[in-house]
Amino acid sequence: MKQLEAWKTSQNRKPLIIRGARQTGKTWLSEEFGRTRYEAVARIDLMNNERARSFFDGDLDVSRILRNISLETGVPITTDTLVLLDEIQECPRALTALKYFCEDAREYHVIATGSYMGIA
Repeated sequence: MKQLEAWKTSQNRKPLIIRGARQTGKTWLSEEFGRTRYEAVARIDLMNNERARSFFDGDLDVSRILRNISLETGVPITTDTLVLLDEIQECPRALTALKYFCEDAREYHVIATGSYMGIA
């Protein structure tokens, strides 16, 4: 948790990717961190939610993507919301979108989790 706290408070924070084998606690760790350190967590599962994958179709406008995530989760997204993109390997465009979160929206806290990303 100390490393996640350092990431949260970093002036140069970028979207964080947590990767590893399946069923090792990546999602649990991210959700627990969000639950205890943020006002809210907006989590979308890109493996089980086809509609959520479609948020990354077309342009990768961060404002549009965040609005869609907020509508899907029912969580207003502020700078004190953890945006959790779970199973990101299932949506290559979501992985690409992390670049735009980094360049255009560093004020938002984004964690992506994924399994077998080197294979996908």
